[in-house]
Amino acid sequence: PRHAHLRFLTRESPPRALCFVDPRRFGSWRLGDAWQPERGPCVVSEYQAFRENVLKNLEDRAFDKPICEVLLNQKYFNGIGNYLRAEILYRLKIPPFEKARTVLEALKEREQERRKKDPSMTLSKKVKLRQENPDLLELCHSVPMEVIMAEKQLLDPEHPDNYSSFKNWLQCYLVPGMSSLRDRSGRTIWFQGEPGPMAPKGQRPRKAPRKKSPQLKAEPESPSPKVTPRAPKQRRRAAAKPPRLEEQEVKEEQEVKEEQEEQADRPRKGRARGRRTVSAAPASPGVPQSVRRSRRTSARRGTG
Repeated sequence: PRHAHLRFLTRESPPRALCFVDPRRFGSWRLGDAWQPERGPCVVSEYQAFRENVLKNLEDRAFDKPICEVLLNQKYFNGIGNYLRAEILYRLKIPPFEKARTVLEALKEREQERRKKDPSMTLSKKVKLRQENPDLLELCHSVPMEVIMAEKQLLDPEHPDNYSSFKNWLQCYLVPGMSSLRDRSGRTIWFQGEPGPMAPKGQRPRKAPRKKSPQLKAEPESPSPKVTPRAPKQRRRAAAKPPRLEEQEVKEEQEVKEEQEEQADRPRKGRARGRRTVSAAPASPGVPQSVRRSRRTSARRGTG
């Protein structure tokens, strides 16, 4: 089945139902009113005990690991899961593979300095300072509380498959543009920036793909006039030139034709006219007839 679902009915009238729904099958149900021995105080309902349990056990070898792996240790961080650790570290800009003891010891020193400066600080002032500058342990309490308080807005019980509101609430986990790596327990941690000095070797951070902006469809272009390659050049030029130029060229062509016709109608000048002039020329007085004949033949040859 998709959901591990257990349901018990009471003997009351009308009967009431106690349900346990575990979609991801991470939980277990045991009878009793106490946590299992391997689990520490709850980060939500037992915040003060949870905080003290972490700060007084910083010498434990468990804190030699990266902070992202220690946040999944239910002995100290009971209730923190994969998406919560990503959101907590992202808000504080802590590299996920920074050594856990280094992060938490700095937090412990900061708390001691606060007590030295103002030992008589009221509870309201402490709450105000925590809200303005929350530390890692405070976010381990407040971030899960955001999900619990806004459960109706983030997760719709009538439509359990709709996670759109929950995805909008997430700032780091599975968010496009964030990087991811697998820790030594095989779980994927999402983060922004550098992974930290204890990042596993041989891995490169992967980035979640960003959403592609919708591309605007290009408007259909007006069909251009098709010109076949075998069309004569005159037609191509006529198609490319405006009508005024075409009219001017037509006029010029008509003028050229008219000039050619006029020239054709004029009397031809040439060999025949030359013959007439030569033959019609009067003989000069005193020139012998043999000389006249030689002139005529030379004139004919020249005009020919």
